Amino acid sequence: MVTFSILAAGTVAQGADFPVWTFIYDNYLQILTANILIAYALAFLVYIRSFSVKAGNPENRELAAGGHSGNMLYDWFIGRELNPRVTIPLIGEIDIKEFMELRPGLMGWLIMNYTFVAHQYKTYGYVTDSIALITLFQTLYVLDSFWMESAILTTMDITTDGFGFMLAFGDLVWVPFIYSIQTRYLSVYPLSLGIYGTAGVLAVLGIGYYIFRASNNEKNRFRNDPKDPRVAHLKYIETKSGSKLLVSGWWGTARHINYLGDWIQGWAYCLPTGIAGYLINRSSAVPTPGQSHADGSFIYSSEGVHTEIVQGAAKGYGMLFTYFYLVYFAILLIHRERRDEEKCLRKYGDDWKRYKSIVKYRIIPGIY
Repeated sequence: MVTFSILAAGTVAQGADFPVWTFIYDNYLQILTANILIAYALAFLVYIRSFSVKAGNPENRELAAGGHSGNMLYDWFIGRELNPRVTIPLIGEIDIKEFMELRPGLMGWLIMNYTFVAHQYKTYGYVTDSIALITLFQTLYVLDSFWMESAILTTMDITTDGFGFMLAFGDLVWVPFIYSIQTRYLSVYPLSLGIYGTAGVLAVLGIGYYIFRASNNEKNRFRNDPKDPRVAHLKYIETKSGSKLLVSGWWGTARHINYLGDWIQGWAYCLPTGIAGYLINRSSAVPTPGQSHADGSFIYSSEGVHTEIVQGAAKGYGMLFTYFYLVYFAILLIHRERRDEEKCLRKYGDDWKRYKSIVKYRIIPGIY
């Protein structure tokens, strides 16, 4: 929040010309390259350091269950050590995995979005409802993650997955640079949604967020205190290991109902880009900067060069990029759900089979 406050103060003082925004936009590829190199370096560091983990160590360090297969490349990718940590002078012990996920990962995502909002304003002199909505939604999502940080301690990322190249690259590169593609697109092609378009996108987000947050809160409250009045009425089965598996409420509708809410929210991130795609035409004619035309084109001028942004023959092709998140996220969630199912079958055995006979659907009730 200190970082965000500094960025907000700089923006108030200098507007879209605040050097942080202009530096990030002008050096996008350099920053992306640097983050890729850091991700590789971090993955090698934690992999090499994981070999110092010994049974019964006083620091309680632990290897991830699926991270020491003996296949060097796979273990480096998936992560050998479960929760690698480092002690920083004057700060204390840092859990590298949790830090990378929430700070450079989610914070970087927002900072990239704010950069593109600033660029749109600097170029056209206004901010569209489309880019404002996406940025607002994703800001809500990230700040919610910070506020509910304790809830991630029960997620698969923290409890099961080791920290290797997969998470290092995901946190430092994939999340901030891929998840911000929609705002990057809108910073160049400033599409406006209007009242009805905005209302539709808000409705989609509201449904997704409600399912996501309500289901996760229910699980977290039950795990922390099954006698909590908000969850005490829920039905469950008790496994031989002593764990309790919910068979009513949100978790009685599907075994990973929170994934459905997360995916529905993803639609609200992509829909504001519309039928995406644009062409860039430059000419020496003197147009009206910032002008929008009936054919959906936009014009701006910079350093004597007059640029027209028009969809033309590219209309629709941009959806391969602006809607890529939905396809990727669906694959990620299904893959994660399958891995979690395998883990639960190993952990609970016949109890998990009994649980599946009661809660039949994986993610989408009545369908999948």
